[in-house]
Amino acid sequence: MNLRRLICITSYSIMLASAASLAAQNPPSWTTPFPPHHIAGNLYYVGSEDLASYLIVTPQGNILINSSFEENVPLIRKSVEQLGFRFADIKILLISHAHNDHCAGAALVKKLTRAQYMVMDADVPVVESGGKEDFQYGGRPEMRFPPVKVDRVLHDGDTVKLGDAVLTAHLTAGHTRGTTTWTLDETEAGRTLHVVIVGSPNVNPGYKLVNNKVYPQIAADYQHGFQVLKSLPCDIFLGAHGSYYGLKEKYERWQRGDHNAFIDPEGYKSYIADREGAFEAELKRQEAGKQ
Repeated sequence: MNLRRLICITSYSIMLASAASLAAQNPPSWTTPFPPHHIAGNLYYVGSEDLASYLIVTPQGNILINSSFEENVPLIRKSVEQLGFRFADIKILLISHAHNDHCAGAALVKKLTRAQYMVMDADVPVVESGGKEDFQYGGRPEMRFPPVKVDRVLHDGDTVKLGDAVLTAHLTAGHTRGTTTWTLDETEAGRTLHVVIVGSPNVNPGYKLVNNKVYPQIAADYQHGFQVLKSLPCDIFLGAHGSYYGLKEKYERWQRGDHNAFIDPEGYKSYIADREGAFEAELKRQEAGKQ
């Protein structure tokens, strides 16, 4: 065997081992298919068991929130088609925040649909650099993803409109600089329901909330984000991960005929209170010098 071939085989083996290691680090629920289903009005779930993706359907085309991993895109496409819609009809692509588990598939979605990619301003550098500009994970190659050019830069309070759908982007930063919580209204059985799709209020392991030279205002951003989240009227509570809002349990209830299963204003309040408490506890721990 010549040296070049040996090097190629060795490099390929290392690549496979790295991919296997990365896959092992992620929960299986992130890539496990989950039944696509109707939530309310023109809103549908098309994500995996825990990486949430949402489809909003209009006569002028559809909106997709979260492309997830690149390997999840075929799963999302299959879910969209199982519901009776065309993947190619996706005209707008949005995200909850610029981490690879929610946006790594964006380049492929754009290629397949030619959708307009719209991202909150503070997350644009991360998206367009393929993760290199992320304040926490920029130096970790396994967290990178294909860079994507953003078609429309969003700002706090901006609306995204398509057909009769109107979504509002709320900046709830901290988890990333541009973490976005989406709100929209859907009509179900003659009733208007306020939908909140939480971006992420979680403090990841390793996040520095105190003396963070790369992201000095991180704690203040989290605090502002919680104020925003607590101010939003919510009937239907959803999130970037299905685990935020109890997807499995609510879907099982929905299957049994409870089509109000996703209406959970108290669950929303409890979740936000719990996450705020966890943030405050971690902030106090770090302020006490126990980082």
